[in-house]
Parts: sequence; structure tokens; C-alpha cells
Amino acid sequence: MKKKSAYILTALLAGSLVACQQEPVFQIEGEVSGAADKTLYLEQSGLEGIVSLDSVKLDEDGSFRFTGARPASPEFYRLRVDDKVINFSVDSTEVLKLHAGYDNFPTGYRIEGSENNVKIQELVLLQAELQDKVNQLGRSGLPVGVIRDSLTHLVDAYKDNVSRQYIFAAPNRTYAYFALFQQLNGMMIFDPLSDKNDVKCFAAVATSLNNLYPHADRSRNLYNMVIKGMKNTRTPRQENVLEIPEDKITEASIIDIALPDIQGNIRRLTDLKGKVVVIDFTVYNNTASGARNLSLRELYNRYASQGLEVYQISLDADEHFWKTSADNLPWICVRDPQGVYSTYLSLYGVTGLPAMFLVNRSNELSLRVDEKTDLEQAIKNLL
Repeated sequence: MKKKSAYILTALLAGSLVACQQEPVFQIEGEVSGAADKTLYLEQSGLEGIVSLDSVKLDEDGSFRFTGARPASPEFYRLRVDDKVINFSVDSTEVLKLHAGYDNFPTGYRIEGSENNVKIQELVLLQAELQDKVNQLGRSGLPVGVIRDSLTHLVDAYKDNVSRQYIFAAPNRTYAYFALFQQLNGMMIFDPLSDKNDVKCFAAVATSLNNLYPHADRSRNLYNMVIKGMKNTRTPRQENVLEIPEDKITEASIIDIALPDIQGNIRRLTDLKGKVVVIDFTVYNNTASGARNLSLRELYNRYASQGLEVYQISLDADEHFWKTSADNLPWICVRDPQGVYSTYLSLYGVTGLPAMFLVNRSNELSLRVDEKTDLEQAIKNLL
């Protein structure tokens, strides 16, 4: 009886070992030329950040092989050498083959075994091309208004192409999800919180993910983003408009704005009488914001000593993001917690963001800035 029991126990243990060895895994292998003695890392790009999974020191031929447990739902990973990164996704027990060189590691690689990852590389190349164009535009020396218009055109054209070819064409694929979170100058190209058309892109992918993987963290996270974006971008209700007494408008010659800055201090627009003021309604979590603030900073640095001030009003839904983004800006930065439902947008007749106005030294509204305005000349005229 003991022998029989031992036999059964041995069989059960062997079966368990076989089961462990047969757990589904994915594999990525290949070579990285020109990277001898460098360390190649396999990392997971999770919702909470980057997690290191494995690493290998490359020899002369640069060959490598990594394996990992198959994720329960599509996940994103990356290979990294120094600060050079290749992003890829895994949604099955795939065997991926990658061929890359160290010098052009992030963009010049070739990946086999997955249509999703071929498309992800296409998106990486498109984004790199856009970033290059934006960098050239920033160095062009063109007038601020021309740069702003050109930047808007570049980003809008990129979003139109990517949304049609990669997002709406296959919202259930991992490359569609990847496209949503691409960045330009460190900011998301597609805005999930305040751009109605961009929210539709997020909604398409969220719906597909929720149908396929309803319990996945990425599905729930994307769904929550869409709900917040839909709330932010619906038409504001007219009854929320604050009535400003006529005598207050006449007395100040301007509709006053009183909002808290980063330190929580209330900053009033009417306190800036005696200065030429740029009123700037904006959203920091927007692809064009970085370049726009860069152009505005050039004007501020040039004319602040002559009496120019910037009163910049953020309509960002995320207060922490605003504080982080505005921390190093030299002008007055305030935020309206009502976001895109801000009463001041209605009072100033703002129907789209960003929007800019000029106020003269007498605290009188002087000009609504549009695409035809030579902002620098307009400021000089008031100074």
C-alpha cells in the first residue's frame, strides 16, 4: 500500500511540474548590433509606471532572449538600452523577433511576429516625424502668430490621420490604445479631458476594450477617463452664467476675474491696473500648450520690464497637473475649478480654447487676439 501511495504522489508531483512548465508565456528574441557590453532591459509599461522584469548584458553579436508570463489582457512592454527605448505589446503567447542597431534603436528596428507591433512602430515613426517638424518650427524665427497657426495645423493633421488610420479603423487592437497616449513635447497629443473629438477616439477604444476585457485594469481606467471627458465637454448650462452688476463693469471698464494661484492666493485682474495685461484662457493638458507658452515666455522676457504682465487662466480638470505644469512659469497662473464650465468663459464670449485678450494700462479691455493678430506689435502699441 505504501508503494502504491508513493507512486501516486510521484505521479502527482510530476504532473504539477509539467503543468508549471506549460504555463503560457510570450517570448521576444533577436539581436542589437553595436551594443557590446551594454545592458538590455525588459520592462513592463504598466498603469502605475515602469517595472523592470529582466535584463541581459549583450556580447559582440548582441543576441538576446526574454520570456514572460502571458498577460491576462493586452499589455505593453519595452526594451531599453541606456535611455533608448522600443515599445511593444503582447496579447497572446507570441514569439516576437527583433533586429535593431544601437545608434537608431528607438526607430530603426525591425520587428516580426505581430501586426500590432508593426503598427506601433509606424506610429512611433509618425510621432518622431511630427516632433521633428515642431522642433524646426520652434527654431524658425517666424512671428508668434504664424508659429501658433502652423503648430495647430500640424497637430490637427496628425490627429486626423492617426484617428482614421489607427484608432477608428481598429479600436480593438493594442496599437489603437497605444496611439491614444502618444506625446509631443511631453504632453498628450490626444486630449481625453477637454477636446470633444479626442474624447470620441478614447470612447471608441474604451468600448472595444470593455467588450473584450471587461475586468482588465486598462479597460476600467480608460472607461473612467471617457466618462470624465464626456462630462467636461458637454455644453455648459446657460443658467450657470453668473450675473455681473452693471456698475462693476463700468467702474473697472473690464469684467474682473478673481481666482486662486498655485499657492492658493486670490489674484484679481483689476489689481493689475497700470500694466499691459495678456489674459490667456488655456488648458495645460493640450499638445499645443508647451510651444504656445514658450512663445509667450519670449514676449514676457522681452517686455515684462516695460510693464507687461500675463494673467493665465487654466481650465484643466486635473489640479495637480496644472500646478506641476505652471510651477516654473514667471507670470500669474490661476485656475478655475469649474474647468470648461467656467463662468468667465461665457462672460468673455470664449467659445474655444486657447483664447487671448489684451488689456491696456487703464484696465480696459483693448483687443481680442485672433489668428490675424500680430501679438508682439499689439503689445508694443499698448506699452
